[in-house]
Amino acid sequence: MKKANDLFKSYELLVDKADVAFRDMQKEHGSCMKCEPHCSDCCHAVFGLFLIEAGYLKEHFDRLADEEKRAALLRCEEAEKSLERLQSMLQEHEGDPQMQAYIMSRERIPCPLLNEHQDCVLYSYRPVTCRVYGIPTRIQGKARVCWKAAFKEGERYPIFDLDGVYRDLYFLSTELLKSVGMDDPEKASLLISVSKAIRTPLEDLLRQKPEGPAKAS
Repeated sequence: MKKANDLFKSYELLVDKADVAFRDMQKEHGSCMKCEPHCSDCCHAVFGLFLIEAGYLKEHFDRLADEEKRAALLRCEEAEKSLERLQSMLQEHEGDPQMQAYIMSRERIPCPLLNEHQDCVLYSYRPVTCRVYGIPTRIQGKARVCWKAAFKEGERYPIFDLDGVYRDLYFLSTELLKSVGMDDPEKASLLISVSKAIRTPLEDLLRQKPEGPAKAS
């Protein structure tokens, strides 16, 4: 899909933007950051991927060694069971977004890309959300940061605008849909689990309704 490859290049610009923000924060406020090798706290957080991210992740997952792919797909089965249970809990509190947000924040589901050594098997191609987890970010208009970090309340720090990146990811996802003759803004806003993304060919993802824990804002 030539159009997809062109859009993936645009996506990589967003990835570069996130990496630059992370490195700049390390230079200026490295003592406040607690990111280190084999720390996998962010790898247990529940989040979804836009279509453009899902397609990009799938492309690089397919290039892994067969043994590594088989192991990840087995982990997908456990992740999907946990996500189904989470979805049931969220449905029980439909109409109560605060409770749903609380449930989401408390849920701990290992990402299927996290291996037994607590390493991400697609670390170089991980989503933007993963790349900025350890620094202050703006999500739904609110500043958020990893609970392990030592950023002090009341002090001013640069904040990475994830809301803005999500808007860009949404736009790229709409363009990806248009490349297969689909103009569906609602579908472009839905989120896809990592496990579904790596198990499903991009063409199939574009033509079926994604099932994620929440809509993108």
